[in-house]
Amino acid sequence: MAPGREHYRWTVCAVIVLLIALSAAHMTDRPASSHPHRKTSVLKMDEASLSVINEIEDDMMLYVSSDHCFQCLPQLLGIIPSRPASGTPTLVGFVVDTQHALTLQLNSSSTHLEQCKVHFHFGEQGNYSLWVKNLNEPSRVSCSMITNSEPINSYLPILFASLVFAFLVALSAIWTTVKRLDVVTKLLLCLGSTVETERLINSELGTPNRLLDASMESIIPATTGRRLRSLDTFRGLSLVVMVFVNYGGGRYWFFRHESWNGLTVADLVFPWFVFIMGTSVGLSLSGSLRRGVKRTHLLWRICWRSLQLFLIGVIIINPNYCNGPLSWDSVRIPGVLQRLGFTYLVVAVLDLVVARDRLNNILSNETWYSVHDVCLYWPAWVFVIALEAIWLCLTFLLPVPGCPTGYLGPGGIGDFGQYQNCTGGAAGYIDRWLLRHNHIYQTPSSRVVYQTMMPFDPEGVLGTINSILMAFLGLQAGKILLHYRDQHRQIITRFLIWGFILGIISSVLTKCSRNNGFIPVNKNLWSLSYVTTLSCFAFVALVFFYYSVDVKKWWSGAPFFYPGMNSILVYVGHEVFKEYFPFRWKMANSQSHAEHLAQNLVATSIWVIVAYLLYRKKIFWKI
Repeated sequence: MAPGREHYRWTVCAVIVLLIALSAAHMTDRPASSHPHRKTSVLKMDEASLSVINEIEDDMMLYVSSDHCFQCLPQLLGIIPSRPASGTPTLVGFVVDTQHALTLQLNSSSTHLEQCKVHFHFGEQGNYSLWVKNLNEPSRVSCSMITNSEPINSYLPILFASLVFAFLVALSAIWTTVKRLDVVTKLLLCLGSTVETERLINSELGTPNRLLDASMESIIPATTGRRLRSLDTFRGLSLVVMVFVNYGGGRYWFFRHESWNGLTVADLVFPWFVFIMGTSVGLSLSGSLRRGVKRTHLLWRICWRSLQLFLIGVIIINPNYCNGPLSWDSVRIPGVLQRLGFTYLVVAVLDLVVARDRLNNILSNETWYSVHDVCLYWPAWVFVIALEAIWLCLTFLLPVPGCPTGYLGPGGIGDFGQYQNCTGGAAGYIDRWLLRHNHIYQTPSSRVVYQTMMPFDPEGVLGTINSILMAFLGLQAGKILLHYRDQHRQIITRFLIWGFILGIISSVLTKCSRNNGFIPVNKNLWSLSYVTTLSCFAFVALVFFYYSVDVKKWWSGAPFFYPGMNSILVYVGHEVFKEYFPFRWKMANSQSHAEHLAQNLVATSIWVIVAYLLYRKKIFWKI
């Protein structure tokens, strides 16, 4: 019987059963109204109740600012009336955010001077009181925070889910050991036998990850002629995480895209997908050229695939469908698949121009042997460096009306409210000028923290230059695999060297800080430091996958291998059917992290199962 066939059949079934059971874990995330002393019956996720008790004979103005909001003006939360003559303290209730630590500032209404300031991280569904009173001296005001009732632990569902998956991994390891026993092997052989398919299929862009064509497999070891499972595994992992965060990620803030500068889990996956696309392009085109496919035919195929991706992104996957029937007056032109399509077009054509029909063996004693995988393609490097120079010039030198030149901020209340309509600087300005306001993303992630009002598209025109750079670095990984085939030490060493170089570049650009660098890490802008940082991570991750899956074969790559083999189908499918059962259902408590997490994990697991079943049936969607 094929390795892992029955194993994954019952494993994926167990995943569904256990994840559905996870919804019962909402007892760890139950509404705070079940506690008699909490006045939080109307509280939602990531909210807490705050009562401000004023014992001062002066009206107070309560301002709040989030630690996550860089250089933001404090926002007025409310006014607390003064203590009446009767001497009874005034009490006013507020709802505050619990995702990040907050700074509460109380100002006198009469003088507008700061009276006191409190820095505190509220817990979800907690009940707190802020006492404001005079000290011995009338001019001195004291503010003290008191916890009336403890918050819930909203992270317990994540712990529970982690334990479930850890248990499944342990079962997998046990089963792998047991099935190697002679008795078990004979039993399985009696039940039947199948051969696991290794059919050459297209990746997310129809580019098979083969190092060599069939004519070469008789000359060199077969291990290099087979499909690289590590690339499909890496792609599949990125895709699974992408599906999970797109479904909501349990409504945890760290499974959502960062508001502006910085990184969350959601910000990792798309660049890795682009990186692996570049790697696949290099391997695929090299194999096609060796088989004698004409470059004109390859060029036509590249253009057709790019057009298909663009049309699927614009027509089938469009966020404006949420507002009803699609209107061409407000259709969003940029998007994930649109960017993938254009990036693929540029990188594939570039590689087609410089790729060689045959890879000549360079003697290891040649002075340039250690860098020949770069030197042989120097025209492509010149082109990409020129593109990056264009990005730098446009970003830092293009005049933007009403905004400082070289502005990289979010606008809104950021930068102390000086540049409210400058969201994204040159990147936002180019999109609004070229594509118009109605054809770009209307609700960027910066709205949540920075309260920006301008539309801004994270898949805009200017950022596409850096996505090309990301794919080209992935293409370089493919060149390493081609030029140092079967030399595992050489391949891993070069991956690590590239990761180190890119990490140093990121450190210089960001000054190892979130907001104070020359070019901060920013997914919305697809900044240069964002690309170098995520490429650094990608090279290191590729070392792990390549060594454990293709070199040592400690891991088959399952279950991520299966969605990695059918990635375009899984991505389009999860977007089209995300509002349908069993991917979404009516919840008993829509303000429960546990129920959202259970729903999102079940939906993601179903797509993994679908990919596995399609793999077994040899059904692959290629474009």
